[in-house]
Amino acid sequence: MARAYDIVSFDPRGVGGSTRASCGLDAEDRELVNLRSWPGPDGEITENVARSRGIADACARNGGAVLRSFTTANEVRDIDRFRRALGEEKLSAWGISYGTYVGAVYAQKYPRHTDRWVLDSSGDPDPARVERGWLANMVAGADDRFPDFAAWAADPAREGEGEDGGEGLRLAERTEDVRPLFLALAAKLDREPRESTTAGLPLTGNRLRQALQNALYSDAAFPQLARLIRSAMDPAGKPVLPPDLAQPQPQPQPQPQPLPDEDAAVTAAVICNDVRWPGSLPAYERAVAADRVRHPLTAGMPVNAFACSFWKDAPAEKPTRITPKGPSNILMIQNLRDPSTPFSGALKMREALGARARLVTVDHGGHGVYLDNGNACGDRTVTEFLTSGRRPARDTYCAD
Repeated sequence: MARAYDIVSFDPRGVGGSTRASCGLDAEDRELVNLRSWPGPDGEITENVARSRGIADACARNGGAVLRSFTTANEVRDIDRFRRALGEEKLSAWGISYGTYVGAVYAQKYPRHTDRWVLDSSGDPDPARVERGWLANMVAGADDRFPDFAAWAADPAREGEGEDGGEGLRLAERTEDVRPLFLALAAKLDREPRESTTAGLPLTGNRLRQALQNALYSDAAFPQLARLIRSAMDPAGKPVLPPDLAQPQPQPQPQPQPLPDEDAAVTAAVICNDVRWPGSLPAYERAVAADRVRHPLTAGMPVNAFACSFWKDAPAEKPTRITPKGPSNILMIQNLRDPSTPFSGALKMREALGARARLVTVDHGGHGVYLDNGNACGDRTVTEFLTSGRRPARDTYCAD
């Protein structure tokens, strides 16, 4: 930034050094693959419903007013309190992922206090759905992004061994063969889970699917996913779960270490506190059944019943509707193939902001763009805006 700014950050409610809350969840409920509602092998959601209801009950019993305060509206108010405490009339900001929604809501509520606003990897701001819609949109994100992994895993460069080769991670000779290979392996692991190197935590079909979701965020995670697939396909292999699925405690016997309870609590609350979720179980069953057919990579998880479906407290406020009303000082930047906030959702944010924004589309895959994937065009455009205030005259495209 060439010393153009004082850089200020803060821990939002529920994280880091800010006041935290606890739901008192069992260790099993705090595993990522269980906090995410992956349906059973045949698509049944009975176990998901029971677990999600239990998580919601525990959060209602133990979370208290602090947990209920973890909302986008409160985070936006907190940011403005920081602005006033700093004695600043206007803020410039760079928000990523969920931060784009927080940033958009702030710009809607406090337009006079925004200067240069960057929204990096945006979701659909539909006020009737918000976080529920973002989860549902992950089906499109996975489908958009998987071909990047497939092309990588079928590249002949993956065939070699050693530092100059591909570590033997080529999964198929043709790109189009990687997807059916992955789906067949996940289905086999549904039927026959494989013992992993982490005691008590076998590699199941859903753990493989969750590993895929995590790996699609960055090209740098592709080798780890390919190794997991390779070892799962090897009858003599013993899969090593990625650290984001199992943080083993080293001695004397490795055991899975789930998310800390306070992290699990804020993970659930931030998703559940903004808007009421439907409670119809038959509707979830139908949605899962249909989604498993249309989008087998995500197997119905993004449209399943979550703890939010049984959340005890109604949202304290209605979500903010994002509109074109306000100064034209927002720059959006978005990967074309984002597994978490797909391009189709970002276009909804772009439409909602209207003339207030410009969109920079980067022909790349992964979640997070600015300073994250080496795209000089995208990085240069954002940096120029933040340091000079100059944006492209219209929406623009950056080749990979």
